[in-house]
Amino acid sequence: PEHAFASARSAADAAGSDVKLPWLPRSGRVAVVCCLLALLPPHGGADAQDRPAVSAARVEAAFLRNFARYVGWPARAFASERSAWSVCIVGNGHFDDTLEATFQNRTEQGRAFEVVRGARLEQLPACQIVFVDVAQAAERRAVLARLNRQPVLTVGIAPEFLDEGGIVRLLAGERVEMSINLDQARASSLTIPSTMLEVSRSVVENGTLRRWR
Repeated sequence: PEHAFASARSAADAAGSDVKLPWLPRSGRVAVVCCLLALLPPHGGADAQDRPAVSAARVEAAFLRNFARYVGWPARAFASERSAWSVCIVGNGHFDDTLEATFQNRTEQGRAFEVVRGARLEQLPACQIVFVDVAQAAERRAVLARLNRQPVLTVGIAPEFLDEGGIVRLLAGERVEMSINLDQARASSLTIPSTMLEVSRSVVENGTLRRWR
């Protein structure tokens, strides 16, 4: 209905100061923001000075949640047809408990979610999504090398993340930016849909970086 669309548009406009996708047409920005708003947990009572950091964490957590909906994994990525999604964090400090709140009591494709954190990759179980929160480049490359060609969606924020073998570089601050290494995704037997590519700032395909902005 028209009034429902108007309400969604108003909500998206209200979130504009937190979520900006300037390289998309207005209709695309509204659609993406509305999708994210539907996935975000309640705000809580954060103080004004804490809101930018909380907002970024909530948006990034919502993107991770959305990846489970849109990315395609091979059956071998899961122990069974009903086993949970394992969303794993390597390293410390990037996410607060907003991440657990985002996935709590959620399901996707009939699977529940579990969030697992570890200082090292060896401390984690088999994961479908791994957020690489590692500052040192050599250590980050070692983690990505261990996950290379495995059915794992690797996500990080380092500027060199895609060049190092990561699949999705995601940043949520004043502007939301997502870039995708499609070559690495294919090598990992993951299917990235066109809906994700269309909202990406840049895509690596066949060894070439294509910028959409």
